[in-house]
Amino acid sequence: MDIFQTEPGLGLTPTQQRAFVQYANLLQTWNQKFNLTAIRDPDEIWHKHFLDSLTCLRAMRGTPLQRVIDVGTGAGFPGLVLKIACPEIHLTLVEAVAKKAAFCAEVVHTLGLDHVEIQTARAEALAQAPAHREQYDWAVARAVAPLSVLAEYLLPFVKVGGKMLAQKGQESAQEVKQAENALSTLGGELEQVLPVPLPGGEAHTLIVIAKVRPTPDRFPRRVGIPAKRPL
Repeated sequence: MDIFQTEPGLGLTPTQQRAFVQYANLLQTWNQKFNLTAIRDPDEIWHKHFLDSLTCLRAMRGTPLQRVIDVGTGAGFPGLVLKIACPEIHLTLVEAVAKKAAFCAEVVHTLGLDHVEIQTARAEALAQAPAHREQYDWAVARAVAPLSVLAEYLLPFVKVGGKMLAQKGQESAQEVKQAENALSTLGGELEQVLPVPLPGGEAHTLIVIAKVRPTPDRFPRRVGIPAKRPL
């Protein structure tokens, strides 16, 4: 648990730390049957999944966190990690692969997490539903798609005044440049690019986009089109 000391101001309670232990154990158990994640080493789970997800709080802390949506969550990263650290979040997880969504449901049940909704769906379809469109303070995603595509997945979920967060690798300047048209079209505006050092000399980047205008009704386009024809 010492790794959490590398994330400033985290202050996890013993109950939260035990929840992460249970989460790691579930991930290792399910990975024996299903390919949930390529990361299987216990130390790497803590560093590359849990700690990496928690770094999102460097951008999110001090902002409204009432409703958060994690698109393409996979095995719950970063969404479930953020929920454990910030229990007040009302969280929606979006995952199109049924087995991964089922794993997330198992984590929610085992840890007794409340106010977590799991949608086995594609973001392009779900973002057109009134219950989800422009309803969220934050939309987050990790390792899902290039930023120009990711913006079309995430920004339609975000209310004006909210933000989207993309976890990216160290070299993200080109993606940001290529996404300028998409951001403008979808009602977003670059707010910050935050380098985040990780243990072992690695570094990731948090790209924060502010939602400054409503997203036009025609976006996101139908399933598969954003990836095939990025804005």
